Amino acid sequence: MLVGEGMMRHWGLTSWRRADPAQAQIPASRVAQVGSDGSVRKDGAITPDGHIVNTSYTVNSPHPPAMDAPGQRGQLVPELDAPTIGDRLSERGVSWKWYAGGWDAALAGRADDTFQFHHQAFAFFRRYADGTEGRRLHLADETAFLSDLHAHPLPAVSFIKPLGVDNEHPGYASLLTGQAHVASLVSALQQSPEWRSTAVIITYDENGGRYDHVPPPAGDRWGPGVRVPAIIVSPLARRHLVDHTRYETVSILRLIERRWGLEALGERDEKANDLTAAFAFD
Repeated sequence: MLVGEGMMRHWGLTSWRRADPAQAQIPASRVAQVGSDGSVRKDGAITPDGHIVNTSYTVNSPHPPAMDAPGQRGQLVPELDAPTIGDRLSERGVSWKWYAGGWDAALAGRADDTFQFHHQAFAFFRRYADGTEGRRLHLADETAFLSDLHAHPLPAVSFIKPLGVDNEHPGYASLLTGQAHVASLVSALQQSPEWRSTAVIITYDENGGRYDHVPPPAGDRWGPGVRVPAIIVSPLARRHLVDHTRYETVSILRLIERRWGLEALGERDEKANDLTAAFAFD
């Protein structure tokens, strides 16, 4: 992980996406069946112990139009009620938004071919369902990020999920296109009054399949996994630093929780290192 002019050596991938079967009232027809040898006996949107399969879609919009066909809607994941980092921020009166590339077009039924319906994390939750105040206030198209930046001020916390064509994913996206897209967003921030108090954290959900000679540390079923790229761009980042602290995806959550005194979402983020060693806060 790069920080200013320094480097952080260990950033592991964490996967954490849970549904509560009892709470969500998920019918047995949606739950996968796995044999004692680990083989899949019946496919399903939810694992036997209640975890959402990566390519599942929410019952809320947007989801692929084909999922509204007869017999398909029953495969959609019901609205979830578990707390999110957005809820924690709202409880403290801290402003935040999730900006997604292609969001408006997907809601209008004109989704780009590379729009990832299953990556719209907050859309899975009841508080951000269709027609809710939570959705109106907190879920927006990525183009609104620049509009909000120019209107000043930005929300205290912003999440940006680029459109698939800009996400550098192997197989269908270009590395250069994705990096140029991120660079344009960072450049816009650097030229704004927001910059002096901003920290940008850029990271990925996989390592691209390349070999890593460093084995993941012992953890639990969710990681840490293989090391993935992560970059902090900020005037507050420490320079000329080699940080050997172990970080992971939920370290971002832990940093947000520590900054605003939020209750942790679970044991995993509560125990994660919080990235403060990478910053020179006054």
